Amino acid sequence: SGIVSAIGRGNLQLLDYEDFIQTDAAINPGNSGGAMVNMRGELIGINTAILSRSGGNQGVGFAVPINMVRNIMDQIITHGKVVRGYLDVAVQDVTPGMAEALGIKSKQGALVQDVAVEGVAEGAGLQRGDVIVSVNGRAVRGAEEFRTRIAQTPPDTNVRLEVMRKGKKQTVHVQLSGLDDQMVRADLVARREAELGVEVQELTPELARRSGYSISSGVVITDVHQSRATQYRGSYGMRRGDVIVSINDQAIQAMDDYVEALVGLTDGDEIWLRIRREYRTSYRTFDVGFKLPK
Repeated sequence: SGIVSAIGRGNLQLLDYEDFIQTDAAINPGNSGGAMVNMRGELIGINTAILSRSGGNQGVGFAVPINMVRNIMDQIITHGKVVRGYLDVAVQDVTPGMAEALGIKSKQGALVQDVAVEGVAEGAGLQRGDVIVSVNGRAVRGAEEFRTRIAQTPPDTNVRLEVMRKGKKQTVHVQLSGLDDQMVRADLVARREAELGVEVQELTPELARRSGYSISSGVVITDVHQSRATQYRGSYGMRRGDVIVSINDQAIQAMDDYVEALVGLTDGDEIWLRIRREYRTSYRTFDVGFKLPK
C-alpha cells in the first residue's frame, strides 16, 4: 500500500552508510534505482533493497532518502567522486545498562569506544567513554546515525559535538579529515569479513609445515564467529584450520589475493569459497549481504 513504516533505518548492514526509508510498497528485483515518490508526485527516495528470504517482495523495502542522494550527486558533479568526512573514533550504540553505568538518562547517542592516538579526535579532546549526543545541534540517536552524519559532512569542516562525560554535558569542536581510498578499502574488507564470519591469516610455507598442512599457500581460518550470513542461511561448516584456496574461482595464494577478492564483491553477489580441510577440498556458497534487487 506504500506506507512508510520508519525513517532513519540503520544497522541493516546493507550499505556502508545507512539512513533508509522503510516502506511496505512493492519493491521487486528490477526496481533498484527506481524512484520512490509521495502522493504529490515528489521524489522522496531511490529504491535500494528488500528484506527477503526468497528474493521477491515480502512487504519490507528500503530506499535511500532524496537528501542523501542529492548530497552524493552534488559531490560527484563538483569533485568527480564521493568525498566523505572522517573522524578517527570508534563508536557503538548506548544500551540501557551502559546509560545507567555512565550516569546519563537518555539511551540515545554514540558511545566512543576508542580514540586514535595522536589523531584529530584526541587533539580536540574526545575521550573513551564519551557519549556523543548531537552534531552541530542535531540530536544523534545512535552510532550508525553518527557515522552517516560525519560521512556526509565535507572534509576540513569544523563540527560542534555535544558529549556527555561523567553525567555532564560538554562541547567539543573538531575539524574533520577525509576518508581516503585506503580507509575505504580497509572498512569494506572488515565488513565483508564480518559477513563471512571468519578471521584469517596468510598460510606461509613455515606455518604449513608446522601445522601439517598438505598445501603451502592460501589463507587459514583462525577463528569463526556468528555472522549475519550464518544467522540467515545456516552454518557453512567452516572451522578453525580450514584453508580458503579460492573465492569465486579466483585463486587465493596470499593475504593480498584475499583482500582483493573481498573488495571486488558487491552486495547481492554469490560467493563460492573453495575450502581445503586436511586432504579434502569442498565448496561453501552464500550471498553477500541481503539479496538486493538488480
